[in-house]
Amino acid sequence: MYTAHPDRYAEMPYRRTGRSGLKLPALSLGLWHNFGPDRPAETQRAILRRAFDLGITHFDLANNYGPPPGAAEAALGEFLRTEFASYRDELIVSTKAGYLMWPGPYGEWGSRKYLLSSLDQSLKRLGLDYVDVFYSHRFDPQTPLEETMGALHSAVQQGKALYVGVSNYSAEQTREAARILAGLGTPLLIHQPRYSMLDRRPEDEGVLDALDELQVGSIAYSPLEQGLLTGRYLDGIPEDSRAASDSPFLNRDAVTEDLVARLRALDDIAKSRGQTLAQLALAWVLRGGRVTSALVGASSARQVEDSVAAIGNLDFDAEELARIDEVVNP
Repeated sequence: MYTAHPDRYAEMPYRRTGRSGLKLPALSLGLWHNFGPDRPAETQRAILRRAFDLGITHFDLANNYGPPPGAAEAALGEFLRTEFASYRDELIVSTKAGYLMWPGPYGEWGSRKYLLSSLDQSLKRLGLDYVDVFYSHRFDPQTPLEETMGALHSAVQQGKALYVGVSNYSAEQTREAARILAGLGTPLLIHQPRYSMLDRRPEDEGVLDALDELQVGSIAYSPLEQGLLTGRYLDGIPEDSRAASDSPFLNRDAVTEDLVARLRALDDIAKSRGQTLAQLALAWVLRGGRVTSALVGASSARQVEDSVAAIGNLDFDAEELARIDEVVNP
């Protein structure tokens, strides 16, 4: 029987999410990869245990995470039952719906039919009565936003979610979603954008400004840019890496000589701060407090430990930020 570390809350910073009463750990664990039947259960168990022991109280999923779709929720559901049942009220469990989950016209996007059906399926896989946060995973251009936000509101009214969020929405879509939800009486808690040193669209396209204006929280996914910012690519493409596989998210063509040179320069900055490249990347996303939490994935407990070590130095001086900007956008 698993017993959590008694000092699990000693080091991890917890940040208030927008203007809500909910605090999230600076680092959250994303179960996008590495949680499914293709990974040893012992490895998955070790990752979850080590994350919680280090103060990571938030486990983030979506209906289609796996592979296959649904596998990550089912895996976490088993561990919630066997490992974390007594710690449920110390955990934040989030899930999403929006991308393709099952065939036919009701298996993706943002209709009320799809969102609420998907949430019911997610709760069964997780073995939970409710999730803490339920997201619209992407904006649906063919469904009225009032319907999509109304479905999120219904999830809260039905007691199946405590809070709601959006992911991959533009600044204006986020503003409109927040307006609709406020009118219904269910505040928009959080936005989950893709954000890293190498992908600054939330800054450039005004998403972070909109969240500041709305007092809505943010949680960044892919802060390590699909592994590019982990240091694995400083000498090219390892044969066992994501870029060397048939992954649709990162391929060989993306790892150019110019990119490798920039990664090496960023690694030099990280070393000057006493950090790994991955720790630098996480610290950069969390700098200044604009981002509530950064989502990290892990294929081992050791990777969790390496990520959490980033919280030891989240401050940057102006010179360091300028050097990073010069490397990324010469």
